This record gives sequence, C-alpha cells and structure tokens, in this order.
Amino acid sequence: MPSSSQYRDQRDSPARRQRRRRTHHRTDSNGELLGRFEERERDRDLTPPSPTKHRSRNPDRDRDRDRDRSRPRRSHREHRRSSRAPESDYTKSSSTALSSGQLAQLDKLNQKLGWNEYDSSLAYEHPSGYERRKERRDRKERRVASGQALERGGGGPRGYGGAYHSDKEEYSEDIRRRDGDSSTDPYYLDLDEEERKKKRRKKIFIGVGVLILLLAIIIPVAVVVSKKNGGDNNSSAGGAGDNSTKPANSNLDGISEDSIPQQYQGTSLDPFTWYDTEDFNVTFTSTLVGGLPVMGLNSTWDDSKRANDNVPPLNKDFGYGTTPVRGVNLGGWLSIEPFITPSFFSKFTTHDNVVDEWTLCEKLGPTTAKSTLEQHYSSWVKESTFADIQAAGFDHVRIPFSYWAVITYDGDPYVGNVSWRYLLRGIEWARKYGLRINLDLHGAPGSQNGWNHSGHQGEIGWLNGTDGTLNGDRTIAIHKQLSEFFTQPRYKNIVTMYGLVNEPRMVELDQSTVLAWTSKAVEAVQANNFTGIVVFGDGFMGLDNWQGKLTSQKNLLLDVHQYVIFNVEQIVLNHHDKINFACGGWTAQARRSQDTATGFGPTLCGEWSQADTDCAKYLNNVGVGSRWEGTLNMVSTPGGSSDGSVLTPTCPTKNNPQCSCDGANADPSDYSDGYKQWLLMFAEAQMYSFEQGWGWFYWTWQTESAAQWSYKSGLANGIMPAKAYSRSFNCSSDIPDFSDLPEYY
Repeated sequence: MPSSSQYRDQRDSPARRQRRRRTHHRTDSNGELLGRFEERERDRDLTPPSPTKHRSRNPDRDRDRDRDRSRPRRSHREHRRSSRAPESDYTKSSSTALSSGQLAQLDKLNQKLGWNEYDSSLAYEHPSGYERRKERRDRKERRVASGQALERGGGGPRGYGGAYHSDKEEYSEDIRRRDGDSSTDPYYLDLDEEERKKKRRKKIFIGVGVLILLLAIIIPVAVVVSKKNGGDNNSSAGGAGDNSTKPANSNLDGISEDSIPQQYQGTSLDPFTWYDTEDFNVTFTSTLVGGLPVMGLNSTWDDSKRANDNVPPLNKDFGYGTTPVRGVNLGGWLSIEPFITPSFFSKFTTHDNVVDEWTLCEKLGPTTAKSTLEQHYSSWVKESTFADIQAAGFDHVRIPFSYWAVITYDGDPYVGNVSWRYLLRGIEWARKYGLRINLDLHGAPGSQNGWNHSGHQGEIGWLNGTDGTLNGDRTIAIHKQLSEFFTQPRYKNIVTMYGLVNEPRMVELDQSTVLAWTSKAVEAVQANNFTGIVVFGDGFMGLDNWQGKLTSQKNLLLDVHQYVIFNVEQIVLNHHDKINFACGGWTAQARRSQDTATGFGPTLCGEWSQADTDCAKYLNNVGVGSRWEGTLNMVSTPGGSSDGSVLTPTCPTKNNPQCSCDGANADPSDYSDGYKQWLLMFAEAQMYSFEQGWGWFYWTWQTESAAQWSYKSGLANGIMPAKAYSRSFNCSSDIPDFSDLPEYY
C-alpha cells in the first residue's frame, strides 16, 4: 500500500489541511448533516477514510508550518468560497460529507500523526473570538426562550423548558459541544456571522418579494369584484337600497340580450339594464301609450278581487260619497322625503347642503343616484307591502310620484323615467289585493310649494317667477300623457282617483292663476276620457274658502291635509284638547265642506297622522329643529325666513317643565300604557272625523324611524286599530282628561 506521502501535495501545509478539515466539519453540520440524521447512525460503522486525506509525521512539518504562518492570508473572496461548502465542487458530492464515525477515525489518525498539539494551539489561539461567538449564541438562545421555549412552558436549561424537545436542536447541541462549535478562527467566525446575516437578508428580500407579488394579484382582483358588486357608487347614500338583497331576476333566464333591438339596448326599455325584474314582463316591446312605455306589463289582468268584505270588488262601482275611503299613502317611495328615509341625508354634512331629492341627486351624480334610488324603489315597496295593507283593513292606496318619472328637463339632476316602471308594478300588485289607486303627482316642474317633498326645496317656480308659466304648461303636458296612459281599459277599475298636484302653496301663489291652471288641467285629463275622480288640493286656503269655486266641472274632489303640529295654535293643545279638536273642529269642517251651500262639495283628507309633536328627525327640513322645543330656525334653510321660525318652546307646558322630544322619538315599545291609549284614541278620532267627508288616507305606511308617522309601526305596537274599518272609539264617546300624561314630551 503506498504511503500517505505519495498522495500529499508537498505545498499542502498543515494549517491548510486543518482548515480544510474544519470546512468538512462545518459543511457536515450546517449543510447536509441535519438532513441525514438517520444516515449518521449507519456511518458510524464505516471503515476509516483513505489515508490520502491525512498525513503521517514528516521531518519538514515545522518548516511547512512556519512557511504557512508567514504566508499572507487569502483574499476575502477566496475565504468565502472555501467556507461556503454548498458552492464547492467538493461539497456537492454526497460522498464528501464526513460522518461522526469518520471524524472519530480521522482524529485517531491525526493523533498518531502528531497533529494534536497543532489542534490545541489552533483551537485556543484566539479565545476572545470564541467568547464573542459564545455570547452571540447565548443571546440567540435567550431570544428563542421568549418564543418557542416559553410557548412550551419555558424554564429549562439554556432557556428551553423541560417539556420542550426537538431532535433537531438536541443534535445541534451535540455538534456545538463536539468540536468547539466549528472553526474558532476569528476570521472564519466573522465570515460565518456575515453569511448568517446575508441569509437572513435573503430571506427577508424573498418574503418582501412574495408579499408584493401577492398584493399585486389581490388588489386588482378586489377592485374588479368591488366594481361588479357596487358599480361606480363612490358615495353610497344609504336608504333602503342594498346590494346584498339584489333580486335574482330569474325571469331573464333563457332570454338573449341580443333579442333586444340594437337601438333600444342600454335604454330604459332594455330589461337587462333594470336592477329588478321581479313580476315584470321582460318580453321586449317598444309600444308607447301617451308617449309612455308599457314595457313590463302583462297583456291580461284580473279585476275580480276585493280588499275586504266592506267594499265591492274592483270591477264594481265603489260608491264614492257613501262608502268611506280608508286608505294609506306610500310616501317616501317614488318621491324621496327626508323625514321618511333620513338615512339618505344623515350621512352628509351641513356643508354638503343635501336637503331634498334635487340636491341628493346632484351630490351623488347621475350614475350613483340612479343605482341608489333604483335599489330603494325595488326594496322599499314589495308585493308583501300591498298584502299587509290589505290585511290592515285598507281599501285604497295613494301613490305619490313626481314628474321625473315621466320626463326630465335640461338642468334637472333627477333620475329620469326609472320610477315609472315601479309605479306600474305597484299598481299591478295592488290589483292582486283588490286595492284601488289614488295617483298623486307629488312634485311638479319648478316646485309647486318650495318644500323638500316637492323634490326641490326653496323658491316656488311653478306658476311663479321667470319660468312659472312654462312650468305650468309643462305640468299640463305631463297630465296629457298620464291621463292618456291611465285611460287604457286595464286601469279603468283600479286607478279611480287622479291627483293634479300635491299641496300647491296657494297662500304664496296668485290664487286666480292657480284656479285657472286647475280648470285647464281638469279639461286636459277629461279630454282623454278619464272617467274617474280628479283630485285637486285645497292649497291651505281653508275649506270654507272653496265654496262656489270650480263648480262648472264634474267629478272633482277637494283634497285637504290635516295636522295639529305645523302651527303653534294647535301644537300647544294638551292631550285632551287635541282629541277634542279632531272630534269637534275637523268633524265640523268636513261636514261644512261636503255641503255645497257652505263649501266646495266632495272633500277627502288625503294626509294625516297621529303625531302630536313635530319632533321627528328632518320633519321640518334637514338640519332644522322643532316648534315643540323652540329650535325651528328656518332662516338657515333654502327658502326659509324668519317668518317661519319658532324659537320659543311650544309644548303645552310652555317649557315649564322643559319641552323635550325624547319621549315622542322613543321606540314605541318604551311608551307608557297611558300614552299608547292616547295615541290610539287620537288616531281613531281623526278617522271618525274624516269619514264625515269622503274618507281619508293616512300619511304614511312606513318610515325608517318616525314611528308616529308609520301605520305599519303603529299596528305592530298596538297604537293603531288592527283593522282600519273596526274601531273602539268614535267622537260620540267621552274623552278622558289624560291628566296623568306629561304634557312636555
């Protein structure tokens, strides 16, 4: 067998071979060793490595050692290459990683060769470097104690808890103890630390890169999903609309969008642009009647239903004037009113000046306004609404809508035409439950009263101001369209009342101009063969002042709205006197108005409520207080003036005790039994009074939060009769004094 000197490079110094051996050790412990734990056990029995990896004693050893020590150190880059085992060709081979058994054999061989002395001097040549490395290792292990070890119980030696065990970490400890934890050369220690830092930086860079990549994928996807779900609604206005309850629109299944003629695609006649197609006929038709689309209607209908046993079915004459009308309004549905749906307005600040439907649409912009309001049209009134109304004992429904259901003009911010189809669907739902319809044009071009529920709060531009005549003519043109549409045979039995304009503010307008306009509008409607009742408002002139007016025209009905809270003379009445006023004052008014000798003739109360305060949020305009508490500052509102302000509390106690809206605005479940009794009696007293005329429509069916204006809420809380036609109180009964009720809430 050849001697070991035959295979040894004569330039191979002892120090160089020692470093190479240390490199093998480091490669084993930091590279392949931990991943080959099971192989180590097998390696213990292997034969020693070839002696060519070692050397025997040589007379030239001391000379070589001195020469090696005097030789300049290799460059930093060469050291790094030699110390990074995974990058060397040598360490890439699985056969070059030395096992513990092989290292033990190698140590024995080195001892025979006399290298122990050299090893000892090399291991402790730089004790300060060893201490620095040990200190770093101890700090690292202390940090681990705050994580893994403490998580498992902590408190064991070197910071590890007794219950914590890791084969991997235990074996690493063996490596550190076995040979002084790899090379003790300070230069190698610095390189090791640099390598560890570099690896940590590399891991950080990789982690950051992965995070950036994930964000680059997730963010665009989220934006796309958001756009699909919410369109371009940059500013949701709240209200009843809600994407989470979007209708299924299953009746569009099986219909191709290409079946819609190209010139109508994307228009209001295209059902694929509709938010809600439930109970609409989505078979395309471009047919117009009076310039208004019939798209969405079925070609057949059934007028055999009746609302209840007290009234005839739709296909029979109702008997107006002898059979009292008992109806309810669907306020805040197709014409937005702030106090009914305050959520549309409460999200905005005073600076935004969003106070009515005009400014709401302006603020939202056309696309978002359309999306927001159509969702509201869809969800605020459903078929179940009409079923509930019928179940409550009603026989009529008054549906307020505004001119932009039919047409919009240059400069209008309103959502045009969309509410039209919801009006038609509502009428068909009412038909299913035998409910007759009172059409109510709630908002006219230019605003007929300057109030927020006309659509545009502020100046009156209808029959008044620069465009007053123009807006009056526009309203006549709208009625020509509407009356032609609603004289179709399908509407003869259900649209039995036709309103010209809601609450024209005749105390601010020229009365003769309004009367002339009313006569012209009636002629236009009846010229289209509308045979139902034409309704016009009293204009707040007082019922007695209508005697002898508009006597030449037939089938007219005078509409009056009665409340005790919008003037200080009535709101100041105590609980007893408010009921007494309903039974005495309004009953007498209705009877006088019914008699053509003292009044106009046929008279109906189109709006009333059981509220005894004006405390409901936004009732007197957005951001305005109440007469009850003396905070009604109208000067700050569009169209307001000091004339309409009430800055002195007007509850019956005159603020002693202090007038408060807390009680009236409380949840009805918190009302006292006495207050509930009063509210029910006040409602029934008004029903009795208005039935001395043609009847009544309650304002309104539902609200978001104003319970004393919601018939639906009143039913649920026992402050309305279970059936509108069956009541426990009438004005021939005694009225309690209600002395136990506070008069300041």
